[in-house]
Amino acid sequence: MNTLMDVLRHRPGWVEVKDEGEWDFYWCDVSWLRENFDHTYMDEHVRISHFRNHYELTRKNYMVKNLKRFRKQLEREAGKLEAAKCDFFPKTFEMPCEYHLFVEEFRKNPGITWIMKPVARSQGKGIFLFRRLKDIMDWRKDTRSSDDQKDDIPVENYVAQRYIENPYLIGGRKFDLRVYVLVMSYIPLRAWLYRDGFARFSNTRFTLNSIDDQYVHLTNVAVQKTSPDYHPKKGCKWMLQRFRQYLASKHGPEVVETLFRDIDNIFVKSLQSVQKVIISDKHCFELYGYDILIDQDLKPWLLEVNASPSLTASSQEDYELKTCLLEDTLHVVDMEARLTGREKRVGGFDLMWNDGPVSREEGVPDLSGMGNFVSNTHLGCINDRKKQLRQLFYSLQVQKKASS
Repeated sequence: MNTLMDVLRHRPGWVEVKDEGEWDFYWCDVSWLRENFDHTYMDEHVRISHFRNHYELTRKNYMVKNLKRFRKQLEREAGKLEAAKCDFFPKTFEMPCEYHLFVEEFRKNPGITWIMKPVARSQGKGIFLFRRLKDIMDWRKDTRSSDDQKDDIPVENYVAQRYIENPYLIGGRKFDLRVYVLVMSYIPLRAWLYRDGFARFSNTRFTLNSIDDQYVHLTNVAVQKTSPDYHPKKGCKWMLQRFRQYLASKHGPEVVETLFRDIDNIFVKSLQSVQKVIISDKHCFELYGYDILIDQDLKPWLLEVNASPSLTASSQEDYELKTCLLEDTLHVVDMEARLTGREKRVGGFDLMWNDGPVSREEGVPDLSGMGNFVSNTHLGCINDRKKQLRQLFYSLQVQKKASS
């Protein structure tokens, strides 16, 4: 089910341009961006769906490098307490260039589990878990002798990351969260958070006894749907609302509020970590897919950020979520110039950051330093987007008529 083409083709007044025709809006892939961005003239109103160096956040090694640098900067400028707000990614080393640092760390903690990930692949490709240095020696030999360049990625470029050995389990199974963040500008930083998302479950009950079983450890749908007991109708997803309700019933609403506030912090700090390095171009926007893992202590961890989160639907529920997400993305991008720029909510998107935190209530001062500030995020809350859009566009029409 091609959600993207369905949404674009049904957009009122939009016309699909064939081949080399002139266009105003392009949902491009990153390979097009690499080859064409520098040679394409764009009028003021033209929009494309990536920032040109988006990889500063979406390649696993660059993401960690930028977060480490940002944490050091925060420690210098605001102290250790503020820097600690960046402690949401596992200990990570880039391979092979930080191999010796990794070995040093590995020997300090013998017996723990590590995970190796290629820096620029997706859908779980090339990932493996290990506990012995010998496995890395074998991997290094393989990468040096391998001539497999089909993915157009240097095969030796990986990260070794401490594996979260105590994930929060539901029904004995591991899961992570896929959450959507829309960035309209980096300077100033203007970011929206989508209310809906999903928890992706593994098919097989979690155990650390079998680290070679990808169906236990990798929650990617591309991996799980090849599992012998995968059920295509049920899939392996929970909508975020259901997940939030489940946690509230087990732990109480205050605990859940704290967890989701910690998740909000991940979005803001990760975007701030690349704010000065990403080339902020008025023609660009980006819909990121964040992957968040929660451990048994209800601490959220950032696993990775995707520049091209999968928009293929694996079920009817998935199709509805992704088509609504895309429709609302186009509403915020606003090619039709209907919005005033003062909106704090558009459909399922809530404005989370606008050159500073956005408060949930109108006119509430930012008292974040005193702990009274409630940010304008509603992740996993009710998404009454149709009603909100009706009211929003009706009030915009009324304002337009009144001003003319």
